Amino acid sequence: MNSLYQTSIHSLPLLGHGKVRDNYAVGDDKILIVTTDRLSAFDVVMNEPIPGKGMVLNQMSDFWFEKLGHIVPNHLTGVAPESVVAEDEVEQVRGRAVVAKRLKPIMVEAVVRGYIIGSGWKDYQESGSICGIELPAGLQQAAKLPEPIFTPAAKAELGEHDENISFAEMEERIGAELAARMRDVAIQLYKTAAEYAATRGIIIADTKFEFGLDDNGVMHLMDEVLTADSSRFWPADSYQEGISPPSFDKQFVRDYLETLTWGKTAPAPALPADVIEKTQAKYFEAIERLTGEKLKA
Repeated sequence: MNSLYQTSIHSLPLLGHGKVRDNYAVGDDKILIVTTDRLSAFDVVMNEPIPGKGMVLNQMSDFWFEKLGHIVPNHLTGVAPESVVAEDEVEQVRGRAVVAKRLKPIMVEAVVRGYIIGSGWKDYQESGSICGIELPAGLQQAAKLPEPIFTPAAKAELGEHDENISFAEMEERIGAELAARMRDVAIQLYKTAAEYAATRGIIIADTKFEFGLDDNGVMHLMDEVLTADSSRFWPADSYQEGISPPSFDKQFVRDYLETLTWGKTAPAPALPADVIEKTQAKYFEAIERLTGEKLKA
């Protein structure tokens, strides 16, 4: 499978390169979003691509946008990416791009947690709460929470860590009405997705959503949705409380990097071929388990 580390599309104005996505302007009101095979860990972009990963993420998002479209509008336009680029650039966008509405991003990420893991587990061990939300005593690592909780994060500059903030601070930043709508919609999206994923043998432990506003102030779901990069997916058949379950994402890369004496800042160390192959296999397994179909290459 061909991999794409960085796009070189000259027929459209470049808006910028993110950690994983490259964005181009399509007129004044639309954006071409191309999901590359770049992988970031600990907020550092690795030097080697994971072949096909961008296609997995793009097709996963498309799957969820369709399944959740009744809850909130999203950024999709239905315009074929192949139709907005030059003929010799079509292969760069095939299966890994969307033409999206150009929205004004809300600079707060909507994080929903259904299980206690990661930074939430560390927070709970220290304070008995997650991001200021009190939780019952005696919960174990990876335990299911009584109800999903909403823990917003302020979006950081590229290469910086997002910062967890309180709901009160979110209200100050974007207004109480919009904050409440984001919270309620994010929790509804998570619950709906988690119920479906459970029928496919997958637990969605947590996820983050991004929203934007159109010219009329209507809130839209945007960016990526419920992918293996923006969520923790666990296989239900090997889940148990008290341990950190294996996940369908870049855990092989993280685990490898944790064995190195590396300061978790750029430049990134090289990834061995077996780590790349195992990571690729996890992404491919995730989309097949979730949708029941193999990646459309």
